[in-house]
This record gives sequence, structure tokens and C-alpha cells, in this order.
Amino acid sequence: MQFKRIKRAVNGVLLLNKPVGITSNAALQIAKRLFQAEKAGHTGTLDPFANGLLPLCLGEATKFAQYLLDADKVYRAVIQLGVTTTTGDPEGEVLDTRPVNVTRTDLNAVIARFIGTIEQTPPMYSALKHQGKPLYEYARAGIEIERKSRSIHIHAIELCALDGSQATINVRCSAGTYIRTLAEDIGKALGCGAHLTELARTASGGFHLDQAVSLATLENTDITARDQLLLPVDGLVTYLPRIELNDTESAALLKGQRQILSAYMQLTGLVRAYDSQHRFLGLVELQPDGLAIARRLMASNLPCVQNSAQ
Repeated sequence: MQFKRIKRAVNGVLLLNKPVGITSNAALQIAKRLFQAEKAGHTGTLDPFANGLLPLCLGEATKFAQYLLDADKVYRAVIQLGVTTTTGDPEGEVLDTRPVNVTRTDLNAVIARFIGTIEQTPPMYSALKHQGKPLYEYARAGIEIERKSRSIHIHAIELCALDGSQATINVRCSAGTYIRTLAEDIGKALGCGAHLTELARTASGGFHLDQAVSLATLENTDITARDQLLLPVDGLVTYLPRIELNDTESAALLKGQRQILSAYMQLTGLVRAYDSQHRFLGLVELQPDGLAIARRLMASNLPCVQNSAQ
């Protein structure tokens, strides 16, 4: 006899330290099962060979996942100079091997060229869709699809170590940056080629890897202890300004009604709204004339809505 799995309406953000060797979706499904969650999603794919911070959104948090997807990221990457592969990472076949005669001065000079707003062409081995299929499916079939370059922003690249032909860097970048492509482009600029051998995401938005828990930790704790590992839903958007509404304003907002918030005429753009009991209500867009328009709202029937610190 098969028993139907009980699912819970659990809401919050789990900071997971994804291990090497599994996909982001596989890690998500394990966590979803352990929490018995009705709904779950992640906020940016990490390749199977990569590890590090993978924020998972459970329940109501999935409504706000996009705001973390669009946030800046920080990575620690190990680049093998002198070797190129079909995928730009260790999962591909070796295409070419060249001698490496690169100093720290050489590498720092090349790295500096990639800081700022640059154009980057997404790799064929990526999850970007073309006619409904991810690019990596075309790549595995030997089909090359033309890709448009797009603007990304590299805030900083720090050379941490250069050991022979292996370089370790820290990269702080905008969403949508492919570190594999960055590694390949650095290799091209050096004239020796390169590919990415290790990758760890160490930060995403305001979250950091040292806050994350492992799958082993989740598996070895009971469900009550797991729930205590969840961060509040509004932790995804703490970088936005905060406003507090009275009971009348809160009720109108949760009904989706537009209203003038005279107390916040000085603010414009997206803000996070709270009720008089400091519960997170959702995101509101404030117009220059004070008109408030609901953009993303928490379910109004939740018995208790957690909120984070000021």
C-alpha cells in the first residue's frame, strides 16, 4: 500500500550549502521533501560541479524569489590556465592544451580589463532556452545556436592565488554572469586558454555562505529543528526601504486597492510594507504623487507572518 505524503504550508527561506555532484533542482527536491513543503523553488542555478550558497524559497517566499535572482552574487573560482574544454568546465572534453608562462602581474593586468560593464556571450552549455529547449540539449546534439551577447557588470575581481597554471579568484558580479565564460575569456586574453575547474557561490544578495546549512544537517534533524533554520520571507528583500501601515491602510493593501500614503510622499519606487504589528505584507510601488500600488503580497489568511529585523 502506498501512503500519500503529507504536505505542509511552510513559509520561509532556507540557505543551503549545495554540495558538489548534484543539480540545484535535485538539492531543492531533497529539501522540499524533508520540510514536507507544498511549494518550493530556488533562486539561481548552480552547476553540478559547483557548490556553495543556494537560497531556497518555501511557500510564500516563492513569490519573492525573483528579487534575489536579480541580486548581485559573489563567487570563488579556480581557473586552469592552458587547457580549454568543450564546456568551459571540468565536465567537458579537452579541446586544446598550451604552455603557460603567466605571472601575477600578467594576470592582474588582464583581470582589470573585465571589471565594469562588459559584453558576455552565454555559453552553449547553459540552461538558457531556445525554442523551448535549454541550450545544453542542442550542445549535446552537436548543434550550435547563435547567441546574442548581453551586458553584465563585474564589480570586482580579486586574484587570491596563482600556483603554476592554476589561478584562484573571487568575483563579485551582477546576476546573469557566467563565471565559466569569464574564465574562458581570461584565458583567451592571456593567449593560453583556460577553463573553470572549481566554483563556489559565497554570497547572494545580502546572504552569505557562512549562514548556510548542509543537506546532511537537514537530514539529521527533526522537522521542528528544520523549521527553526528557516529565515523570514522578507529576508529576500531587506535591501528595499521599509514602510509601516495602519490597520485601515493594511486592509486596503491586502485587498489590492490603490491608495495614497501621505506619510511616505518622500519615497518612490519599490518598498516593503508591514502592518501595525510589524508583520510583512508584501511589496508596494510608490508613485511620485504618493499613490501606492501593490506588486507582490503575502497571503492575507496566514495565521502569523514572520518578519525580519529592521
